[in-house]
Amino acid sequence: MNPSEFFASDYRAARAKLHDVARAKGFAVEAHPNPSRGPNGEELATETIWIGPRNASRLFIGMSGTHGAEGFCGSGIQVGWLRSGQFDTLPADTAILLIHAINPHGFAWVRRVNEDNVDLNRNFVDHSQPHPENAGYRELRDAICPREWSEASEARNKAVFTKYADQHGAMELQGAITSGQYWDTEGVFYGGQKATWSNRTLRQLLSPYAATVRRAAFIDLHTGLGPYGIGEIMSNHFGESTGNKMIKDWWGDEATYFDDGSSSSAITLGDTNIGVDQALPNTEVGGITLEYGTEPLDSMLDAIRADNWLYIHGKPDSDHGKAIKKQIRAAFYPDKDDWKRMVWERGEYALKGMMRGLTQS
Repeated sequence: MNPSEFFASDYRAARAKLHDVARAKGFAVEAHPNPSRGPNGEELATETIWIGPRNASRLFIGMSGTHGAEGFCGSGIQVGWLRSGQFDTLPADTAILLIHAINPHGFAWVRRVNEDNVDLNRNFVDHSQPHPENAGYRELRDAICPREWSEASEARNKAVFTKYADQHGAMELQGAITSGQYWDTEGVFYGGQKATWSNRTLRQLLSPYAATVRRAAFIDLHTGLGPYGIGEIMSNHFGESTGNKMIKDWWGDEATYFDDGSSSSAITLGDTNIGVDQALPNTEVGGITLEYGTEPLDSMLDAIRADNWLYIHGKPDSDHGKAIKKQIRAAFYPDKDDWKRMVWERGEYALKGMMRGLTQS
């Protein structure tokens, strides 16, 4: 197999590849239409494939497109899993749920955020309670999300970031920008004020199996952090939680953890694994983020900030706007054969490891 064939050039092509391989394998695809539309007015949908018995007590969940622009990678891995025959024969009492493009708006528009400018991986908090505070974001807001985007303005903003990092440390700066915030509706890493369509959809997809699934393995497929093409296996859990114990048992030091600072990600609140846990309250869930490096951290964050500026203050159809869209696409999907090969090999490896942990425990 040529791994490059698994990956698509845009959201519509990714859907087509998913349908083609599902049809060839005899797997049904179920569509869950999103209320927004694509760049050409096309329908957008999260799509699912269920493989195996509906009453299985063990479930593997593989999800793509939490951050829409990262869907190129996640969709390619899912298509590869299907094409490779990984799911043609399953262990007894085990089922597979593939969730394709949980944030289809972001995928179609090549944005990390959804139709409401919400970062889905910050949205799974209890919105009936006071939202988490991010004092660093408040302090740096005008530099993170400036009204002007030029070489001169960025030089000033970077000076602000450097000063903050010198005072508080590089990871504190990363956390100030990326951990999430819940008040700036036009800002980056905005967690929203209520559960989004994608949040509700994920719960609705899983809740029918709450009475039967007793053990689950979850992979959320992401790009943007870490060295080029390297798939970091990040535990989605903290401390002595059951999920963290499962990942430590399955992966040991090969995984990274928030607890010991080994993760490339700053601590975030409201990630998708919370939705999985809550939708399956009687299930032991071991979840990871499989995070593939693309560009240096500063370049990746600049792409997010530029894309945010473009839709708040700029003109997407301008030459500047088109350049920014190329920038954010490259930041989350290096369209190169060597990167795709590395992504696929690690994706296959992670799948086998999670399935082994799920079925042999």
